[in-house]
Amino acid sequence: MGWLRRRFPALLMARRNIGRTKVRSVLAALGIVIGVIAIASLGMFGLTLRYQLTENLGSIGNQVMVQPANSEGAPELLSERDLRQIESLTSAEATVAPTKSRFTRVSYGRGPPETRMVTGIDRPRQLFEAREGTIPEPYRSGALVGPELADQYDLSPGDTITVNGSTERIAAVLSPSQGFGFTNPSDQIVLPTRSFDQRGYNAITITETDSTAANATAMAVRSRLNDRRERVSVQDFSSVADQIGQTFQALNLFLIGIGSISLLVAGVSILNVMLMSTVERRQEIGVLRAVGFQKRDVLKIMLSEAVLLGVMGGLAGVGFSVLAGMVINHFIVGDALLAFRPGNFLYIGLAFAFGVGTSLLSGLYPAWKAANERPVEALRS
Repeated sequence: MGWLRRRFPALLMARRNIGRTKVRSVLAALGIVIGVIAIASLGMFGLTLRYQLTENLGSIGNQVMVQPANSEGAPELLSERDLRQIESLTSAEATVAPTKSRFTRVSYGRGPPETRMVTGIDRPRQLFEAREGTIPEPYRSGALVGPELADQYDLSPGDTITVNGSTERIAAVLSPSQGFGFTNPSDQIVLPTRSFDQRGYNAITITETDSTAANATAMAVRSRLNDRRERVSVQDFSSVADQIGQTFQALNLFLIGIGSISLLVAGVSILNVMLMSTVERRQEIGVLRAVGFQKRDVLKIMLSEAVLLGVMGGLAGVGFSVLAGMVINHFIVGDALLAFRPGNFLYIGLAFAFGVGTSLLSGLYPAWKAANERPVEALRS
């Protein structure tokens, strides 16, 4: 303690001075506590909302759809060579699902036939999951129907439908889509590609690990397959993912701005406390100056008091912010431990730094005023 007193005398004097007016100091620090909690918890709330939306929409932007271009000279179908080129441009974790499609007559039980599109996929497990039944692997026979179509016509695994005069037994009812994608199963009828006479593919769907990888794959496919002329059309959701990210970034800044108002109020409170302290301790400051304390020494003491108030309030605010983050994640996401994600600590650190910085700025004028007191006038008062 003696070493600390010799090394940081201003800090120890500041701690003593804060202890002399405990109630006033606690109330000033309480403003910092509330401000830190407001900034950190609102920032974490915005991050949790973004996480929840991403979970509800699935992996936004992780799919790429490649189709023949709608331009003169473009092929009507994608060839096996196109498929191999596309596979060589994807990441090791990506899945590539070529699909064929056509319009044909379909009837359900004894009902009248209707004309609708059917899709041919060899590996439907890469794109869909089953709500009822099991998707065969390898997929060589039977039909898969979408959930809306199954509910509309009361279809279930084991029932039959007639596609272009051929009877197909339903192997599975597909699960509803969990996010943005090009393969919405809601009213799909999926058959093996061996049921199609065409040699090429109407589309190739690439599923990457995330939107960044999908964007890179889309750019690579455009560069390779459209190097001489526009042969293919490449669609991805990277722009949608970017817009969602920008929207939530703006929302977080707005929420943090609202929380910052609390810290501004706390700064005014600390400014008031420090000014009152300067007035009340005018004689003490005069004595310090008279016995040899320089202006910078008085300035250090007063600024140390303001910073100590900010640090104490900031640390208390950080503790309460972590608890608030756990409560927010528990009720919104259902997992309180998600409060310990790295992104949340960024907001907590920002709130703490903002709280200490506000305290420092609020103490500048009172500290300058105290340091510039003329010793004779201070002693006379």
